Amino acid sequence: MFILLPMAGRIPQNFIDELLARTDIVDLIDGFVPLKKMGKDFKACCPFHDEKTPSFTVSQNKQFYHCFGCGANGTAISFLMEYSHLEFLEAIEEMANKAGLPIPEEANQPRTDSNLSELYELLEIVVRFYCTQLKEHKQAGRAIEYLKNRGISGEIAKQFELGYAPAGWDNLIEELGKSDAAQKRLSLTGMIIKRDNGGYYDRFRDRIMFPIRDPRGRVIGFGGRVLDDETPKYLNSPETPIYHKGRELYGLYQARRTNKDLQRLYVVEGYMDVIALAQYGITNAVASLGTAATSDHLERLFRAAAQVVFCFDGDNAGRTAAWRALETTLPLIRDGRQAFFMFMPQGEDPDTYVRSNGRESFEDNSQYLALSDYLIAKLKETTDLSTTQGQAKLVDDALPFISLMPQGALRKLLIRDVAKLSDGDEAYIESLLSSQKPVERRTIRSNKPAQKSGNENLVGKIISMLLYQPTLVHTVENQDALKSIPVAGVDFLLELLELIRNNPKISCAGILENWRDTKYEPRLKQIAASNSDMLAVSSRLEEEFLGALTKLQAKKTQQELKQLTNVKRVSNLSAEDKEAIRKLTKISDKK
Repeated sequence: MFILLPMAGRIPQNFIDELLARTDIVDLIDGFVPLKKMGKDFKACCPFHDEKTPSFTVSQNKQFYHCFGCGANGTAISFLMEYSHLEFLEAIEEMANKAGLPIPEEANQPRTDSNLSELYELLEIVVRFYCTQLKEHKQAGRAIEYLKNRGISGEIAKQFELGYAPAGWDNLIEELGKSDAAQKRLSLTGMIIKRDNGGYYDRFRDRIMFPIRDPRGRVIGFGGRVLDDETPKYLNSPETPIYHKGRELYGLYQARRTNKDLQRLYVVEGYMDVIALAQYGITNAVASLGTAATSDHLERLFRAAAQVVFCFDGDNAGRTAAWRALETTLPLIRDGRQAFFMFMPQGEDPDTYVRSNGRESFEDNSQYLALSDYLIAKLKETTDLSTTQGQAKLVDDALPFISLMPQGALRKLLIRDVAKLSDGDEAYIESLLSSQKPVERRTIRSNKPAQKSGNENLVGKIISMLLYQPTLVHTVENQDALKSIPVAGVDFLLELLELIRNNPKISCAGILENWRDTKYEPRLKQIAASNSDMLAVSSRLEEEFLGALTKLQAKKTQQELKQLTNVKRVSNLSAEDKEAIRKLTKISDKK
């Protein structure tokens, strides 16, 4: 099995397992945060949020950390990514260097079905072509004049590798697409478009070009801006095998290179805003690429810096975009992470604002509105707090949003503020939250798990025991008996059993890494973080495990029995059916 890296090669699962086996999570974390042994685990004050009483626990047995204060958890790889602000492959490389393990060649190779390395190399050549056109093309004077009028210096243009796509339908094709194979590669990168009647034409024409680099520095796409009032003003690369706009951020690569210790990132709307801010010494700005900020964007931002400031225009469109950003951020805003909003004066954007008011004014904290304050302000806009009904409405409106927030200091403070405004009681609001059902509001995604049935809890218990002690797989004599059991989660359980059988030395951490960036990861982390004390002291873990499996298998027997007896009269059953019922009844009674 392989771990597929976004837009990269693949790392074999057995290499991940070997790397985790050679890396003791206790030793790794202790190198950053001094740990103290307490019982079977190790503890410290959490490095991801401020606290006085240690709630950060590291399990040597599971090779897993979990903070009961802010909810941060994961493997040794996750810790390096979060603590050192690294991407996945960067964390793998650092751990591999410390462990003395060479990264397999296939991890640096493209996916065999896409020839991705060729696409990266091709786009590097495209960058050089556009940069050359900005310097040498006979029409480049218009582009240079435009940049000068926007106050962009040659130094900043060079830093961001700005280029020029000349007017015309085939400039890029003439330079880099002279063969059918070359044209197909250019088409795969999105740089040229296939005509309905055959042939291709350049996607970008008569535009200032902005190369987009991923966090590893590879060119993955482009943005292009017109030099006049034509539409669309900005044109972006389409989705390709190496470019996914919902995951990438323009300027993040440059911000990380320029600032070794990033504490804050500004999120602006466009390429020119990023570049204009850099021109004034504000080198920690990024822009989403023609889309609203996604949870993937936010995770990447918070991994790079603890504080994120959203900069929006002060008009209605800007306010709407800000609300969407708030909804996306709420589930991710645990302690240690901060989000703020900065609204430009009417008619201004970050570009014009910094030119008029300067860097010092732009970076003035006093004009930033904290996420929680912005939420309260928006809720108050439609509420009359002078009446009892209005106060009750404020509580009702606030509950769905608070319920999305992970446990921590910020959530408690927000509850306090709502209680104070509604002249209510914090404990009462907490009690309302405990019964609050998860909601989805446009881009909101709730982290709160839905209530599970008894059968699903049974599957969760089995998975929990396997995470704690993977060797329990050897006690399962007939894995096929679990197939077709009518209980949610059984298909995943079978996958888990198969993974452990194929990787006898796999740890809990290895299991979690196997499902990194999948829909199963959050639930697996939740299971790994819970019930560890109960499992650790159990002297009958194998017996409990087999008992749970037997109960699960009984569900299949019960279903077969129900199917056989689901007729109007038992007398209508054949002799063979009656004999089958007697046998199944005996099996069910035993279980």
